[in-house]
Amino acid sequence: MISIHHTLTIATDPGIALHDITSQVRSLVTDSGIVNGFLTLTSRHTTTAITINENEEWLLEDVRRFFTRLAPPEDAYLHNDTRLRGCPPDEPKNAHSHLLAMLVGSSEVIPIVNGDPDLGRWQSVILVELDGPRERAVGLRLFGE
Repeated sequence: MISIHHTLTIATDPGIALHDITSQVRSLVTDSGIVNGFLTLTSRHTTTAITINENEEWLLEDVRRFFTRLAPPEDAYLHNDTRLRGCPPDEPKNAHSHLLAMLVGSSEVIPIVNGDPDLGRWQSVILVELDGPRERAVGLRLFGE
């Protein structure tokens, strides 16, 4: 059994931004030499998420708009009250980002079949930035033979 760990580093765009990392994932699987197994992807941040969905321009815009309506950044959140938390006043006001990340989730598992990630025709692996711009890390672990 082969086990490989890798970290992807992604410079993200401002606000809510969706970054397709499918090509990096495919390259990693190919380079690993694993024919059959699985891959786990985990965001290492509490204000990003990992998901699998269609990378289509208008759908991605719909996602951004939906997230903004679901957890409006300008709403009053206890997490954003730096006096309550005893934080410096310049602490990011990003409670909405934490809430959205909890809903989407921080990880995915993808089967590896015949040396390729077993994704559907329209599926892409997407890092969801909810509090950018920032440099983000995604941990990948490949298992198989």
